[in-house]
Amino acid sequence: MNRRRSRRISHSQRRGAPSEGQWRQRDKEQWQGEGKAQVRQADEEEQKPRQHEEDTVPKGTCQTMCPAQELRDREAQNRLHHFEMLPGTEKDRRPKGDPSRAVKEYSRPAAGKDSTKPSDLRPPPVLLKTVNYLINDIAAAPSLYPWTEVYTFVFDRLRAVKQDMIIQRMSGLDCVGILERTVRFLIYASYRLCGEPLRLYDPRINDIHLQEYLSWLLDCYMTKTGPHPNQEEFQSLSLLYNLGSARTMQHTMQLPLRLRSTPNIKLALFINQAFLERNPVRLLRLAQKLNFLQTCALHRHLMTCRQDLLLVYSHGYSSRNCRFPLDRLAKLLFLDASLTAQLCRSCGVEVNKDNQVVFSKAAFTEPGQGTLHCKLYHSIASEKQRDLTVKNIVQSCVETNKK
Repeated sequence: MNRRRSRRISHSQRRGAPSEGQWRQRDKEQWQGEGKAQVRQADEEEQKPRQHEEDTVPKGTCQTMCPAQELRDREAQNRLHHFEMLPGTEKDRRPKGDPSRAVKEYSRPAAGKDSTKPSDLRPPPVLLKTVNYLINDIAAAPSLYPWTEVYTFVFDRLRAVKQDMIIQRMSGLDCVGILERTVRFLIYASYRLCGEPLRLYDPRINDIHLQEYLSWLLDCYMTKTGPHPNQEEFQSLSLLYNLGSARTMQHTMQLPLRLRSTPNIKLALFINQAFLERNPVRLLRLAQKLNFLQTCALHRHLMTCRQDLLLVYSHGYSSRNCRFPLDRLAKLLFLDASLTAQLCRSCGVEVNKDNQVVFSKAAFTEPGQGTLHCKLYHSIASEKQRDLTVKNIVQSCVETNKK
């Protein structure tokens, strides 16, 4: 018994053997080591899909605005636009393409067609160069071609640029630069081509694409890839273009206070408030403080605003003996007297031979579709354009607000 106990004691107290506390410490270190290894392994496994995903994203290698193969195919199929033809060959049976002017056209994804070939995709710097060419050399060029044709060409080539951007999952400052120029171009086009026949310009299609570009641009601003010096401009353009939209208003109110307090966004918020309150007099007065491109974004709401003003005055001044001076009404509408009289008659409001407006709530009628031509009432925007060229407007609209 004693011998057995002494053997047990001597075994536990053998020289070099760890004590109970040392065993516990060793187990703890071993457990921590295994935990760190597991965490490291989990991180590596999490990074593998990301690295694999990045490796599978196509990267464009085409260094020209139009891939060489596409240019050859369109030459053979006689599908070159005259903006892309080599000078001197326009009247040939098969005109030749100018590599310095040809731009990749938009094509819908088709079954069996590989749209991710690097040789057919343009990297971000080439895409930005392409957009600058479309704006500076095509849209802004003084030519004999009608601007509807210029718009159709540029619009199609910008869709091809967007397609390359999406396939390459493009982001960052180059992406923002392309989107800003595209949004400016489409907003300007919505003003300049307003009232054109549908076969030449479809405002609904332009609006759909503009909303997509604008939404993408505002999402880019939310990422920390800045700085974005033009964010104030485009946040205000979004609010003015989508006047009365609860979603756009909510997005604007979630912006940081320093951005929300900038002059352009504050002015856009005041105009939006006047629109929601159906206060057309205040809205039209505030619209005078907008720069040209901001007025282009707002212009599609101005006709409705002017009709609301006539409706409000038809109720407020409805009396047999009440006469309202036409000149004063023209100042409120920011139109000349002849256009004001034309607008009044279109809404059933009488203008007598003494240039006095006779309001009557019973006589007011909504003008029929196609009765009013919006382009005739663009005076607010046209006065602000002055000597601004398309290049100035689209590349950088730096005109300051009028105080």
